[in-house]
Amino acid sequence: LTIAAMAEEQAQIELFVMAGSDGAKIGNCPFSQRLFMVLWLKGVTFSVTTVDTKRRTETVQKLCPGGQLPFLLYGTEVHMDTNKIEEFLEAVLSPPRYPKLAAKNPESNTAGLGVFAKFSAYIKNSNPALNANLEKGLLKALKVLDNYLTSPLPEEIDKTSAEDEGVSHRKFLDGDELILADCNLLPKLHIVQVVYTTFLWK
Repeated sequence: LTIAAMAEEQAQIELFVMAGSDGAKIGNCPFSQRLFMVLWLKGVTFSVTTVDTKRRTETVQKLCPGGQLPFLLYGTEVHMDTNKIEEFLEAVLSPPRYPKLAAKNPESNTAGLGVFAKFSAYIKNSNPALNANLEKGLLKALKVLDNYLTSPLPEEIDKTSAEDEGVSHRKFLDGDELILADCNLLPKLHIVQVVYTTFLWK
């Protein structure tokens, strides 16, 4: 089938994600949340199956012998690797029937990418002497992201006006609509927020 034909037929879509500690509810996996958001924004009908990593079913073993989660079942096709799944969904679930989720501004794709790496380095550090510098690195990365979000995008700038455009009032990375880059960033920022408010800011 061609990509156009696949989109027209709207195959059954099933997203397999990591289960939480109870083995049933959806776990705290930013990659699974990212793909869930993409499918939701596309407006397609899809189902979610949680996978208990300690007790994988025979069906899951057959579909994904390597056991990498999340993975996607699109019709009879199994797709693995979060980035590749995202690319596939953007290609097969395309306009005019489905919204395009790619960024208009390339800079939006990389905004905030350093935050989670800095956070992981800080939270996993076992040497107290390094904590201050690692926290500074995280705060700096968050500041860079904040600067991007508050700086006007090219389409927000009135080139005929001599006045300073000031602060951007957009809701998300690339405008007032969620895009793929937001789906990647928001689940990670949520983890940062939960950890900080639960453990570090008490």
